[in-house]
Amino acid sequence: MTEIPFVWGLGRRKSAVARVRIRPGSGAFQVNGKEMTDFFPCIEDRTRAQAPLVATETQQTYDVFCRVQGGGNTGQSGAVMLGLARALKSQNPTTFEALRDAGLLTRDARMKERKKPGRRGARRGFQFSKR
Repeated sequence: MTEIPFVWGLGRRKSAVARVRIRPGSGAFQVNGKEMTDFFPCIEDRTRAQAPLVATETQQTYDVFCRVQGGGNTGQSGAVMLGLARALKSQNPTTFEALRDAGLLTRDARMKERKKPGRRGARRGFQFSKR
């Protein structure tokens, strides 16, 4: 029996890293062994994670399996989005233009600003007391 090969894509966003595998299938979407609706309870996160499939109109064509580490919900869904877009581009190079036009192949480079000395956070100072 021949195994259908997986195609890999790596996505990063903030401090989250997602390793995404896709293969031809019926449209299953699992994140860390759970259904996507269970892993991402927020609709915005689900929409963001599925954006590459919607842009290429392949929601029912591929099975998607993701492993995500680090970050929070928003960073993880953004990492899944980028990893899925890269995997779709590797699987089918004709989807490149649709993914690029939707802005899904660009890594969001924004990171958390570092804490500065003499301040409470990155920019917030300590509370001033006149007396």
